Amino acid sequence: MSSDKGRMTSAQAWVLGLASLASFMMAMDSVVVSTALTTIRRDLTASTESLEWVVNAYNLAFAVLLLTGAALGDRLGRRRIFSSGLAVFTVASAACALSPDIGALIAFRALQGAGAAMVLPLSLTMISAIFPPQQRGRAMGLYLGFTGLATFSGPFIGGVIAEGLAWQWIFWLNLPVGLVTVVLTARRVGESVGPNDRFDLVGVVLVTLAAFGLVWGLVRGNAAGWGSAEVLASWVLGAALLVAFVRWEQRTKAPMLPMRFFRARAFATANPANFLVFASLYGTLFFMAQYFQTVLGNGPLGAGLRLMPWSATLMVCAPIVGRLADTFGERSFVIAGLLLQALSMGWIALVAGIDTSYPVLVPALVVSGIGLTMAMPAAQRAVVGAVRPQEIGQASGVFMMLRIFGGVLGVAVTVAVFSSRGGYASPEQFTRGFTAAMTAVTGYAALGVLIALGIPGRRPAQAAGSVPQGAQTPKDAAVAGSSPAGD
Repeated sequence: MSSDKGRMTSAQAWVLGLASLASFMMAMDSVVVSTALTTIRRDLTASTESLEWVVNAYNLAFAVLLLTGAALGDRLGRRRIFSSGLAVFTVASAACALSPDIGALIAFRALQGAGAAMVLPLSLTMISAIFPPQQRGRAMGLYLGFTGLATFSGPFIGGVIAEGLAWQWIFWLNLPVGLVTVVLTARRVGESVGPNDRFDLVGVVLVTLAAFGLVWGLVRGNAAGWGSAEVLASWVLGAALLVAFVRWEQRTKAPMLPMRFFRARAFATANPANFLVFASLYGTLFFMAQYFQTVLGNGPLGAGLRLMPWSATLMVCAPIVGRLADTFGERSFVIAGLLLQALSMGWIALVAGIDTSYPVLVPALVVSGIGLTMAMPAAQRAVVGAVRPQEIGQASGVFMMLRIFGGVLGVAVTVAVFSSRGGYASPEQFTRGFTAAMTAVTGYAALGVLIALGIPGRRPAQAAGSVPQGAQTPKDAAVAGSSPAGD
């Protein structure tokens, strides 16, 4: 797998690089469109609700198909499904750029989300399978440092395109990256599969419909009303199907998601903690750029530039944090990271006003970037370390789905809080809503700290050599059967 000195092999580098590149492209696409919505509205004469669906169609398809993508990869071949998802995403990107109206754009954004759901959980699986436990934290730190940069730099890149190019270039840029990644994956990444069990079709259908119902209620809550029949029926149906899914998975001999995963304390606590990491992240990201534009008077490009302290912090800290998590364990990093996020957003909630200068906000943005960089890879490492190597695909699917749910919930609830206290009529009104929204974001992170206290601690000796729960033993390695082809 790796050299005695712990240096990355060529095969590991190819898997990490290609998985990170694909994930960067898809994470970027989930946020970059936000700063081009005004241009899209003018060009396609779209309503406000249609613009919301340009964003939500991607997230909805992404969230409801994540577990299905992971299950297909384990059954049919991880590289095969990963490459197929890349191809779907790339073709859908071209279709988005060629869309003649807003309806077509929304449909092809959903197709992009479906492609991303085939790629992202398997990118985690391939990385986790080829890196041994003592190297996994560093690898995930590098992976999240690269893909997280897409989330943080997306508004800036979207601002550049919105001001200097046509909005279609947001999607055209995916074409060369997608094509190159598909070709290199076929040449440099070996095939691997999960356990040789029969495909859990009933489980796939139940969890897909359950996720659709729950996410539909979240994305429609602000428009239709949180107490509307549509939203309540969506949640009731989603919850009922989720209960049916759990009961089915407990009975079937080949579950797509073994319920015993949740008996592992690391899995049961790191997942909801990471859910709240992303609720806080996306709630912040949704409003911070708008604050810079609506209150401080910046344009899209200027707002994107003012978010760059997040990006710079992430790139510098992520590899370091991943390596330290290998030595000291995940618990302290998840707790400390969420605590820093809560403190930084709490500070912004206190000082933000119509006359606040940007330098006053910079320290909080840097601290927030450090906190998120600490929490994300550590939570991810805790989840995949709680299961056997051949089950990493299933665990990764749950992790990614809950991450997207966290982002959807974070935006939906934060928008509701904002709307209850403020609006867009004036900078003063926006600031009132923004302060309330940042208070809510602080609350997500603070709740995450309490949940993260339940993540089991890990002695440095375990990370250095002995085998913790779910780590890869020689027997497990033989079962996992993951060996990339070629250097």
